[in-house]
Amino acid sequence: MTSTPNPNTKQEHFWTSDFGRHYTDRNSRHLEDWNQFYLDNWGQTKLAMNERFLGHLDRDARILEVGCNTGMQLMGLQENGFQHLYGVEIQPYAVEKAKEYTRHVNIVQGSGLDLPFKDGFFDVVGTNGVLIHISPDDLPKVMAEMMRTSSRYIWGFEYYTPDITTIKYRDNVGYAWKGDYARLFQEQFPGQLRLVQQEFFPYVNPAEKGNTDCMYLLEKIGA
Repeated sequence: MTSTPNPNTKQEHFWTSDFGRHYTDRNSRHLEDWNQFYLDNWGQTKLAMNERFLGHLDRDARILEVGCNTGMQLMGLQENGFQHLYGVEIQPYAVEKAKEYTRHVNIVQGSGLDLPFKDGFFDVVGTNGVLIHISPDDLPKVMAEMMRTSSRYIWGFEYYTPDITTIKYRDNVGYAWKGDYARLFQEQFPGQLRLVQQEFFPYVNPAEKGNTDCMYLLEKIGA
């Protein structure tokens, strides 16, 4: 299953440009370095975070990451024992890198605005630091696509503030936001999602002092 979209938003153009390519090169890490990055920033590994939120799931669960870049998060989920892993990424360069780095992971080029998968195909659809880069104007569409393709869970790890707040991203404006993304999902789909779990992760890195990220797991009611 493949998709080769033309970037059609300001943010998609940004991430498929040289800026996105440089981001991919900066953030390409071995698994050990990736875990150390989480220890340095949040005082614990991403594998430990994953296990707390998804440890109850059958390891045959199908999981999609929207905005997977080079697939590090998916490789982490492999380390957690999950076998049926998928990623979608807008940036062609990152997709090629992901195919070099990963094994037995299904990664395609595509947009979160139009996910190239059937309704309810996945048990879990999630993001890791991706919704923060979606314009608030486009966020409802991406969230709707995540809801459409998930049969049960929505999972996320994103910058947190109680209300949507614009922030600079490497001196660029209009490409990053903070927010309460679990609440935004529930507001967009009233009565359809329950909050299973939520945890806040203050940064331990002095350079990020005062900032907090949030991990959440939402479940479709009646799923």
